[in-house]
Parts: sequence; C-alpha cells; structure tokens
Amino acid sequence: MNDNQIICAELLQSVRATLAANLPSSQQLREALEVILEWYGGVVGSIHRLEPLANVLRLEAEVGIPPGLMEKVAIIPIGKGMAGLAAERRAPVQVCNLQTDESGVAKPSARETGVEGSLTVPIMLDGELLGTLGIAKPSQHEFTTQEIDCLMKVGEEIGGRFRVRGLGE
Repeated sequence: MNDNQIICAELLQSVRATLAANLPSSQQLREALEVILEWYGGVVGSIHRLEPLANVLRLEAEVGIPPGLMEKVAIIPIGKGMAGLAAERRAPVQVCNLQTDESGVAKPSARETGVEGSLTVPIMLDGELLGTLGIAKPSQHEFTTQEIDCLMKVGEEIGGRFRVRGLGE
C-alpha cells in the first residue's frame, strides 16, 4: 500500500468506528462528518440522503453551514447546486474556489459559507445512488484523484449504513 492508501484506510476505519458507535443515527452521521472534515482540513460539510420518490436530497448531517443557509440546503432538487449535480451525474463535482467560481456549478448563495475549495461526491453503493457527501476547505484547493477516490469509499461506508440501519429515517 502507498501512503495515500494507508491514509484512506485509516480514515475509513475512523468513519466505520463512528458509524458503529451506540449513538442516535443523526449523531453518528454528524460525528462521521466531523472526522472526515478533520482529515481533510475542511470547515463545512454535509451529508444528504436521496428521497427517490420526491427526487430530492434531504439534509441528514451538517457541520459549519451558516444558519441563514440551512433552509436552502435542507432539501435540494436533483440537478441543482453541487450536491444536486453530483447526484444527477453520479460523479464528483468540485470547485477550486467557491468565492470566485463562475461555472454555475454552485449556487450563488453557497458563497455565504466563506469557503473556497469544495467537493461533493455521490454516495453510491452497488451502483445505487443513496445521497451525497460534501466537504469544503477554507482556502482554494483542487482535490486530487486520490482524495476524491477516498471520499467515494467513505461515501460507500455511509451508504452501507443508510441501507443496513436505515440511518436518517
């Protein structure tokens, strides 16, 4: 194993332990998100769960989202904003600097978070979309292939807990 694989394995182990803790599901998800943010130097993060019948993502856990944005991120239509696009594409969506981005990937209100480097990955398990995992750093950052791959694996862990334990329901 190379250094990136070792680091990812350690993160996965920490996330698994958090998700296995004897805590309410919402607290498990929030603490797992805190672990992920700590590993990546992130300050804002979210976990959304897919509601397939409504074709929306529902916020299950967050860290660092300003109160004024909570209503806007509580329910996200598929295809809207970074989380909605990651879900629609079933692929990671990143913005190197959210404050200066003009691609239209992120909603303008996302600038209110004050973060720059941002990544949202779909939570996939066995080819099924179950939600999204988003993290953001306080400074400009281009996430590497290894970082993205690791977060996809972390998303699988969260997806496994969604499916097995019904987290977020």
